[in-house]
Amino acid sequence: MTSKSWSLAALAFGGALLAALPAAAQDYPTQNIKFIVPFAAGSATDALARILGDHASRTLGRTIVIENMAGASGILAAQNVARAAPDGHTVLITTNTTHGANQSLLKSVPYDAEKSFEPVTKLGTITLALATNPSVPAKTVQELIAHAKANPGKLTFGAGSSSSRIAGEMLKTLGGIDLTYVPYRSNPQAITDLLGGQINIVFADISTTLPQIKAGKVNGLGVSTAKRSALAPELPTMAESGVAGYDLAAWFAAFVPAKTPQPVIDKLRQALVAAINDKGTQEKLLAAGIEPETSTSQELRAFVGTEIRKWADIVKAAGIQPE
Repeated sequence: MTSKSWSLAALAFGGALLAALPAAAQDYPTQNIKFIVPFAAGSATDALARILGDHASRTLGRTIVIENMAGASGILAAQNVARAAPDGHTVLITTNTTHGANQSLLKSVPYDAEKSFEPVTKLGTITLALATNPSVPAKTVQELIAHAKANPGKLTFGAGSSSSRIAGEMLKTLGGIDLTYVPYRSNPQAITDLLGGQINIVFADISTTLPQIKAGKVNGLGVSTAKRSALAPELPTMAESGVAGYDLAAWFAAFVPAKTPQPVIDKLRQALVAAINDKGTQEKLLAAGIEPETSTSQELRAFVGTEIRKWADIVKAAGIQPE
């Protein structure tokens, strides 16, 4: 073959590859999609995945199956997605637990939050609420702090996510009190034990705590963010309650395995953004305590790096030793 023929063949092969990339995106999805959720059914992340999955499945023309992989601080779910085929059919719907806090709370994380995944888009944020079992003689945060100081180490707080754990640890540090941490696989399980009196305190997403607070089954003392939540305006912020410097919110985002083609990521992102921008979907998310939010893939990539550093600072300030 002449050099000219080789050149023509190379050009033809390269052109075929370039043509195949848009075709891959155009054909995507070619099968049902799995949304992997690192928390149990009934959690805020699970609710988010199901609400968005319902709308996105109609946009993409394929069934979206929600698969819950609770436990191990989201490691099982994150590893499952990181090892999946990079074709956009396995999506991690997750939080700052797997992509912010684990990197500081755990001695060893068997995935790289930045390199093992391709970011798709942010999905929303959520406020945490402080709830106590009625047996705790406190109606305000300051009364809770006073009671805890009078009974050092005797009050227990449960947490089924890193955000909930850190929220409780921040209350210990900023409030100058001693609480005993009890780990759970998910926040709904912690709430169950709070209702049963097995633990005294839970700091968890407002979608999980608010129904129990409104039903009068637990006492709601405050929220974690700098501003009051529109969903529970009667609950004061921790800062308003005298815990200066307290400000914490959880966030949600979507990721796919590393090396997933950008055209596929873009098509998936378009479907998720369309779902979030839908008025009906927004109403469902807000009813679940989730404030809708989107981003570009590049913005999410930068955000994850910032969050890893932020949570490292929080963990260090709280004096938590990696497990």
